[in-house]
Order: sequence, then C-alpha cells, then structure tokens
Amino acid sequence: MKQNEIGKTGMKVSRLSFGASSLGGVFRSIKESEAVRAVHVAVEDCGMNFIDVSPYYGHYKAETVLGKALREIPRERYILSTKVGRYGENGVNTWDYSAKRVTDSVYESMERLGIDHIDLINVHDIEFQAALPGGLQKVCDETLPALVALREKGVVSHVGITDLQLENLKWVIDHVPEGTVESVLNFCHYCLNDDKLADYFDYFEERGIGIINASPLSMGLLSQRGVPEWHPAPRPLVEACRKAVEHCRVKGTPIEKLAVQFSVNNPRIATTLFSSANPDNVKRNWEWSEEPIDWQLVKEVQEIIGDQKRVSWANS
Repeated sequence: MKQNEIGKTGMKVSRLSFGASSLGGVFRSIKESEAVRAVHVAVEDCGMNFIDVSPYYGHYKAETVLGKALREIPRERYILSTKVGRYGENGVNTWDYSAKRVTDSVYESMERLGIDHIDLINVHDIEFQAALPGGLQKVCDETLPALVALREKGVVSHVGITDLQLENLKWVIDHVPEGTVESVLNFCHYCLNDDKLADYFDYFEERGIGIINASPLSMGLLSQRGVPEWHPAPRPLVEACRKAVEHCRVKGTPIEKLAVQFSVNNPRIATTLFSSANPDNVKRNWEWSEEPIDWQLVKEVQEIIGDQKRVSWANS
C-alpha cells in the first residue's frame, strides 16, 4: 500500500489506516474474537501500518481489545496513535485536560495496550475543553506542555491535536510554540459531501504539520445502511446524501467504495482512518482503496449534494 509521511515526523504511514473506535462497540455490539482478527487483517494482510485509538472509545474497551490484538503482532509492524482528554465510566462521558490527568492517561493507555511507548499522542477533541474552565488556552498552557514533557522523556515520540472544528485546531497552533503540535486529526471534513479540510492544507503544510483525515463515510451519511438515528447532521444534508447513495446504487457502485477512494486520493493528506470490527469489511475497504476512482461519478454525487456541500454540525 502507498505510504505518506505525517508532516515532518518521519512516520511513514499507509494512506488508508485502521481506526479502532469500532473495537469499543461504539456503533454496535462486537464479537471480540472477530475484532481482534480485524486488526490482524488490517496490519498483516492489507499492510495498514497506522492504528488510531482512544481511551474514550467504548470507555476504555477499544484500547483493551486492541491491546489483545497487538500482543500477537510484532511492534515494528505498526505505528500507534492514542489520545488524552476524553474518557468515561459506566456510560457517562467525562473530560479532563489537566496536566496530571493527561500524563496519567498516557501510562494507563500503555498498560491497556500492552506497549511501553506511544508513537503519537493526541489531545482528543479540543472543542470540549473550549467549553470548560480555561477554554482552549488551557490546552496551550497545560495539556500540550504535559505531553511535550513526555515527548522529551521519550515516553511518546510525537504530539498532535484532534477536533471536528478546524478553526479550533488553527487557534491552538497559533497560540503554542512552533513544533509543539506535529499533526492534526480532523474528521468529516474531507469526504464526498465536505472538503473544507482542503482550505487548511497550506496553513498546516507551511508549519510542517501532518494531516490525518478520519471518517470518509461522514459518520454514516455516505452509507447504504442509512444514517444512524444519533447522527447530528441537519435533515437537508441527510436527505441530499440519501439521494447520492441511491444514485451510486443505480450506477452499480456502493457509495462507501467511492467515499473511501475519494478520501485516500489526495496526496496532501497523510492517511485516512476508517473503522470496522469486521475482518471482511476491513479487507473490502483496503481493496476499494487500491482500485481506480471514477471521477465522473464523484462529480455526479457532488452535484446531487449541491448546496448541502460543506454543511456541518457541532460535535457531541
């Protein structure tokens, strides 16, 4: 599989990568043995060498299940990314971006994952800290310095930030010393219905910051299964995407295939993350990513989406 470097980190990663949120049963119940096999298929059969997870996914379950899978895979075969800041217990979401909590979180994640070093540590969904005391300035003054300290100790190799809101990513980067943030992870903004991430390519590249894209299916908007009830997208966008799904079906191409191909076909994005706990789905996504894209169909789909293109929503 073709590889790209994440910014200036030296980490060369597959252009399609494995997001482990599904291993936490975030979207539907999973069979643990299948989930473990999905990781093996991604890394060993498909050549995906970048894996992203978070303690938040399934409230620690995703890291635990992933850890079981990684114990059977040589450490040099994968580059691992996890996060700090978002957590949860007994179905209740919690947030804590304090220096002490994020430092402790790194060591807790390593224990769950069964590793002694993290390649990339991310501050998870910084917009939630924006609503807490200290706002985003706390990420700059406390969260990121704590992670940089771990980088200096060699506990982690690289530091990044993640968020749905691109404006927040830029704000934090503008308010920390150069080199603090080495990568950004943004989701739902480089897919068939929303390519706003492209507006920020120059900004990130000028600062040597790597770009990681996630959710090529726009959290289920671009899927034949249909939009999940919890999806926060406004109804006109949901309806436009439903029409696009149907158009692709008539044309004989699942929209999921086109969506994955679109997201991995921009060389300015280091990698695109997708998530599945089903080994067959993992292999199918990899096969799609290796096939030529139908750019005419992309044009037709985007015309159907029309004035709903780049319509977004708030995180939740």
